Amino acid sequence: MSLSREIGLEMYQRLLQIRFFEEAAVRLFKEGNMPGRTFPCTGEEAVSVGVSMHLNDGDFITSTHRPNGHLIAKGINLAEMMAELYGKSSGSCRGKGGPMHIADVSIGILGANGIVGGGFPIACGAAFASQYKQDGQIAVCYFGDGATNQGTFHESLNLAAIWSLPVLFVCENNKYGMSMKQEDHQTIEDIVERAPAYRIPSAIVDGNDPVAVYEAAEKAVQYVREGSGPFFMECKTYRKTGHSAEDKQTYRPEEEKNQWGEKDPVLKLAAVLQQKGWADSSDLIEIEKKVRAMIEEAVSFAQESPLPEAAEALNHVYCSSAGGES
Repeated sequence: MSLSREIGLEMYQRLLQIRFFEEAAVRLFKEGNMPGRTFPCTGEEAVSVGVSMHLNDGDFITSTHRPNGHLIAKGINLAEMMAELYGKSSGSCRGKGGPMHIADVSIGILGANGIVGGGFPIACGAAFASQYKQDGQIAVCYFGDGATNQGTFHESLNLAAIWSLPVLFVCENNKYGMSMKQEDHQTIEDIVERAPAYRIPSAIVDGNDPVAVYEAAEKAVQYVREGSGPFFMECKTYRKTGHSAEDKQTYRPEEEKNQWGEKDPVLKLAAVLQQKGWADSSDLIEIEKKVRAMIEEAVSFAQESPLPEAAEALNHVYCSSAGGES
């Protein structure tokens, strides 16, 4: 196992950042203190954290309508992200993106996407740019099982294959496309079966095991970064919450939820850290306190920030041919 104590502790902190950020967002939404909607990834945090540990600021990611984990794992500013959920002028996109369209190009986040399958061609475009410039950067495209039924999925895998683009496709297979079971919208159980049609190498990973994702992503990222072409990772995972904060999950049996609840990635990594002697219960509690303080600060920052002025409605939306703002 290539995992070290330093990396293990950092991964644990990132897992908690995602978990606590989302818990706060859901609570604020249900209390009526936050506008819009929120789409938690609770239970799926190991995927984005395990992958992002091998990325740098120059590497690109494209996300989905469920972006919190991807963005936080990549290193987005928590306070600015929370402010974006509030639609405040201090937000990551100055309050114009909201929960499904957050971006931060300075660290390679090309944006969440409210369109299912919308990130595939964007990731390919970013990967092509890196290939053309020979800058050694890669693109990571996150998507769910439902998105693999979209035309953009097949078109983009085909393009990435024939041009040998440095893009890592990461499927978060949580077994549900909104409220529809995978078995009801696909005849396959393993989505990686679609990768050989484009001669793209692939791997299936336990998406609820942070260490397993970390190790699989290490090999996949190295393969892509060396210029060998695209790679496909399917991470078997499960969202513990509904499709959105208001989803009551009446379509999922309690037994299924309980079984997956025992595979919580936060608990799994905590057990590894303790088994290896890298942290005891008091160390983990201190990390938890530290992260909760971060989230509290982010919420306060968001709530105290001003709303955008009406006069700024068209600022930072379009760019002139000269590269200036309009």
